[in-house]
Amino acid sequence: MQKLMAEHSGFVCVDIEPVLLAGKEHIVKTSYGSLSVAVFGDWNNPALITYPDLALNYVSCFQGLFSCPEAFSLLLQNFCIYHISPPGHELGAAVAGKDEPSLSVDDLANQIAEILDYFRVDTVMCLGVTAGAYILTLFAIKYPKRVIGLILVSPLCKASSWKEWLSNKVISNLLYMCGMCGLVKEVLIMRYFSKEVRTSTDVLESDIIRSCRRLLGERHGSNVHRFLGAINRRWDITQGLRKLQCRSLIFVGQHSPFHHEALHMISKLDRRFSALVEVQACGSVVTEEKPDAMLVPLEYFLLGYGFCRPSRFSVSPRGPLSPTTISPELLSPESMGLKLKPIKTRIQKEV
Repeated sequence: MQKLMAEHSGFVCVDIEPVLLAGKEHIVKTSYGSLSVAVFGDWNNPALITYPDLALNYVSCFQGLFSCPEAFSLLLQNFCIYHISPPGHELGAAVAGKDEPSLSVDDLANQIAEILDYFRVDTVMCLGVTAGAYILTLFAIKYPKRVIGLILVSPLCKASSWKEWLSNKVISNLLYMCGMCGLVKEVLIMRYFSKEVRTSTDVLESDIIRSCRRLLGERHGSNVHRFLGAINRRWDITQGLRKLQCRSLIFVGQHSPFHHEALHMISKLDRRFSALVEVQACGSVVTEEKPDAMLVPLEYFLLGYGFCRPSRFSVSPRGPLSPTTISPELLSPESMGLKLKPIKTRIQKEV
């Protein structure tokens, strides 16, 4: 056992098995350019891929979740984790050249298929945050036989609204002219975190903001500009949601700017195989702001696939990624210990 310090995040990780932290970064060449994929865990385990939000990578987007001892035992001992960074978002990334072709969201989704082919992975569980959740959902729609489960955090599913489009264009212009300046950082932090965390004087919460601000300073403005352009040109995938052939678990922060998107998305998914968990007093990036709130729903969700955390469940794992019929009671608010909003009522109020 060893204790590791995540030098780029400012967080102290828990004691965990060294073999599961023997991560290795792979630069995978695809038809749409090269991508960085950091692999953690036992290659023989079923695969879980992650995709972060705009301007983030796996360190700044998933460190909080994977630092939790319970999440470690649940995820890293059951899966081999493939952390995919958006183009140019990996640690130490080079500046994208001006002649680099622009990418669409379809290109980004197709990249994932080529990455899985590179690692000879057939089917995966997916974990994505906001922009990353959109890319993984689009991937599941385009390649339904390759995705057996979606875990989405404050996801997007509709095309940009005029308000979001205009806001993104302002950020895009600032990135083009000034790079990752202080104003861009503050706008992104408002996108990620709730006001409670942004204005808190608590040491831990202020550390989260300082760490995020420092990590954003490591991003090259031109690289973020390129990814933002693809996300701002995204198309509405609502019609494809009912065609999804996998179970879905959606987390959304109560104060996320994209809260309405999550409500819309859950209303379009097959309610027999999907659930929404609203995390109170939280922003978009639940994986960093309130990762503990994700644990119980994740446990019950993965229990339906035969995975378990030995200290919690006594069920023996079944075949890799072979979903079983999960009882609706396992996804009830009482079982999860969290509040599930009455989606139908909330949608009607918005209308």
